[in-house]
Amino acid sequence: MLKLKIKMTNEKTKVVYRGIPFTTILFVVFLVLKLTKTIDWSWWWVTAPLWLPTAIVLGILAFIFLIGLLVAIFR
Repeated sequence: MLKLKIKMTNEKTKVVYRGIPFTTILFVVFLVLKLTKTIDWSWWWVTAPLWLPTAIVLGILAFIFLIGLLVAIFR
């Protein structure tokens, strides 16, 4: 499903991704299962593949920022 194409040039290596991201496929699967009433999940969990990766990255960045702030205060 996901195709990776690498183009070599004299100056740079260009990586081109083609295909549908895994999270999008997972969302579509969850959506179909929800609409066919196969699963009885909250819409939050059905849409989780769309927003959860961003929330995880933001949580990690907030944690790193907090650790850096505490280190700067207690130095």
